[in-house]
Amino acid sequence: MSNERPPTLDPIAVARWQRVAPAASPWLHEEVAQRMQGRLQWIKLKPQVWAHWAAVRGGLQGHRQLADTYRDAECFVEEPDAVRAQAAIKNIAKPWWNPKRWTSRAVHFEAPPPAGVDMLWANMALHESADPQALLKQWHRALRVGGFLMFSCLGPDSVRELRAIYQLMGWPPAGHELTDMHDWGDMLVQTGFAEPVMDMERITLTYETPQRLLQELRELGRNFHPQRFPALRGRAWRARLLQALTEHLPRQADGRLSLTFEIIYGHALKAPPKIKLSAMSAVSVQDMRAMLQVPRSSSTDAKS
Repeated sequence: MSNERPPTLDPIAVARWQRVAPAASPWLHEEVAQRMQGRLQWIKLKPQVWAHWAAVRGGLQGHRQLADTYRDAECFVEEPDAVRAQAAIKNIAKPWWNPKRWTSRAVHFEAPPPAGVDMLWANMALHESADPQALLKQWHRALRVGGFLMFSCLGPDSVRELRAIYQLMGWPPAGHELTDMHDWGDMLVQTGFAEPVMDMERITLTYETPQRLLQELRELGRNFHPQRFPALRGRAWRARLLQALTEHLPRQADGRLSLTFEIIYGHALKAPPKIKLSAMSAVSVQDMRAMLQVPRSSSTDAKS
């Protein structure tokens, strides 16, 4: 990491993708959301207020299931892009005539306030951030002390078969490098999170044709590598790419082309702030309130 930013990720390309990314939930994102929800069974805390970060790309089906799981909880839906914010309102907000609008807890289509939520859910968003540590700090600020973060992202083994083909053909990198789960754990700790738990799995997707494979990749994201090919590719190069995919990608027993995606899952708690006291110390009101909410252990209780 250099200056807290991934060294192989072009922030201009990231900003462009954030503007043009489809206002839809890719199939893979919905699948990962389902798997991440299975991990909630190990979480004892039942949030009274929770936030869904980038819900449209993260999974609208997943959001509906989370809303059903936490039906008595208030919710914030944060969409940094205006187009996807409107898509979130259209797909999540209940119409005025729906009786559930009056019986369910409020849904706010805005960023959660500081220390305002017990859980922050961020599915498949972190690997597309031009400044991931700044994003982690945003999430940390939004959580209450004792609240928890649930997130997922792509890992470095994703589309390794495609990367190998680009290298074989002598082309620039097929995509930016992705962060290892151990590095994400380190960044969580550096940001102020406690007890991070990381795990990963590999999902193999299969495709009948190379054209369908490329279509799915374009729905999932873009190549943010600073050394990617800097101009537009022509039809001749596309034909070479399709041929290379046909010849070199692994095939399943039924002949379908296969591609690997590494999925990283993580959760972490927001710990009470650690304040170093000296002869003269300044403590914010917010930090003081957070410290006072933590019960003292018997070893520190005053005795008469």
